[in-house]
Amino acid sequence: MTQANESANRIDATFARLSQAGRKGLWPYVTAGYPDLDTTIGLLKALDQAGVAGVELGFPYSDPVADGPVIQTSFSRALASGFRVGEVFERIGAVRGELSMPLLAMVSFSIVHRIGPSTFIERAARSGFDGLIIPDLSLEEAADTARQVTDAGLRLVMLVSPTTSPERRERIAKLSSGFVYYLSVAGITGERDQLPPDLPENVARLRTVSGRPVCVGFGISQPRHVEAVCAVADGAIVGSAIVRRINGCVDRQATGAEIIQDVSDFVAALQAPLT
Repeated sequence: MTQANESANRIDATFARLSQAGRKGLWPYVTAGYPDLDTTIGLLKALDQAGVAGVELGFPYSDPVADGPVIQTSFSRALASGFRVGEVFERIGAVRGELSMPLLAMVSFSIVHRIGPSTFIERAARSGFDGLIIPDLSLEEAADTARQVTDAGLRLVMLVSPTTSPERRERIAKLSSGFVYYLSVAGITGERDQLPPDLPENVARLRTVSGRPVCVGFGISQPRHVEAVCAVADGAIVGSAIVRRINGCVDRQATGAEIIQDVSDFVAALQAPLT
């Protein structure tokens, strides 16, 4: 695997730029190939133009790891429509030059293992991804994957939950690169009305032990959530709330252009507290 220039990684550059400007970033999540790859590419272009910090692109999988029913629905529909990992890499590679923001692949280790870690990482890097999030990657087995990801010039974003012990948080922080993904709540993804009161303290502790930016996801669905999270963290990750809107569009047989507009409007509202 060819060693890449670490300084070129867009995730690092984005956090450096935001920090210099005294700003925080929004990281939307969308499901790859849902409802089709043309719409996915259109969404990426629209989100890039909207100035989001970066996008997490979820790879559909038949046995979701920590995804609630909203994202599971998008996975099932994408798989039923013939989703293929290779097609995602091909399409991202074809349009990467038109996108300036970082892209992270959120993918089950089962997919990575089936393709082969070295092959998957190489293809992800070649197509223009900047990092990987592998929610079911065992901490005990993560060191080799982290090395391969780093050697490819990518970042491996690891997850920490509120129930993770202090000792494991430090081990995760040492393996994580780019940023640390803190789950605001334990359990599966999904929208919630309130964020946990201990969130600021937990984020501050994690940033201290990790020495890396911390972004918060799970349960963030409203502009006030984004504002509250970004008051203490380096970014907010919004997934289920976005995918729920796409599900609704699909249910009413909206066009790809209508889906892109709906998501763009929602993301603009989410970003409003950050401007």
